[in-house]
Order: sequence, then C-alpha cells, then structure tokens
Amino acid sequence: QVQLVESGGGLVQAGGSLRLSCAASGIDFSINAMGWYRQAPGKQREFVAHITSGGTTTYADSVKGRFTISRDIAKNMVYLQMNSLKPEDTAVYYCAATRSRRPDYWGQGTQVTVSL
Repeated sequence: QVQLVESGGGLVQAGGSLRLSCAASGIDFSINAMGWYRQAPGKQREFVAHITSGGTTTYADSVKGRFTISRDIAKNMVYLQMNSLKPEDTAVYYCAATRSRRPDYWGQGTQVTVSL
C-alpha cells in the first residue's frame, strides 16, 4: 500500500521560500514518477512538477525557474523547493505517485499561503 505524507507548508510573504517534503512508503518498481500538484480555492487541481524514476524533471510553465523538485531515494523522500513565491501560488499542495499517465496515489495535502 502506497502512502504519501506531505509536510512543510505554511504562511510566507511574497518573494519568500518554502520547502515541501513528501514521505513515501510502499513505493515499488511500478511507480514511474513522483510529483506535486496543487489546488487553489475554486479551481481545479493542477500539475506543478514531477520527477521520473530515471530522474527526469518536468515543471508547469507557471513555476519554471522558481520551483525545484528533487528526491532522496534512500530516504523515500520527494521535495519541492519553492522560491520567489507569489500570491497566486497559494493552494493546497499534494504529493502524488504515478504508474502510467495519471497519479494513482495522493497525499492528504499541505496548505501553502503566500501573502502580499
């Protein structure tokens, strides 16, 4: 059973930084990518970034150059370093594990709030 637990969210001023962490358990060879998604109030959940089992990273255009996804395989951890945060980055951020094209497993989410 795959379990994902996010941490690291909080309140930060615009221009600041946060690092989100995702502790993963039950991950096996069938999981091809780990990623981050977010959902702002009144909006659909959207892709933020992911990293494949081969280490390839992909980012949404809105976060390119500001966010960095990384992983520690030995610790079964995935991270999202978020710099130069903007108010529009405010959302609940979810860690996800994907076998094929869409996430198969989700964490419970962590709130990120960016104030002016």
